[in-house]
Amino acid sequence: MSDPEVPDVPEVPEAPDGLDAALAVVGQRWALRIVDCLRAAPLRYGDLQRDLGIPTNILATRLRELEQAGVLYRLPLKHNSRAYALTERGADLGAALDALRQWGDGLT
Repeated sequence: MSDPEVPDVPEVPEAPDGLDAALAVVGQRWALRIVDCLRAAPLRYGDLQRDLGIPTNILATRLRELEQAGVLYRLPLKHNSRAYALTERGADLGAALDALRQWGDGLT
């Protein structure tokens, strides 16, 4: 038995809300994992790559996107080295990450 035909209804664009804005910043794969990794302390690129097991091209892209969004910044170190650290905006994601982790723990 087939479903009755539903007439086409024109789509009404929805106004973006806070969730849309948040997902535009951290909705890409690996973005929240990177933020979570940086919660404890700043890390160098190689340390992030090793800890997450993320492909280097994706890591570079996500770091650039998160930096442009004001979630993290590059921290200069000795000998022309740099680490990545969370900004206040990035640190504010901690409560959301904790809530997601708790929710995910209920799924396992």
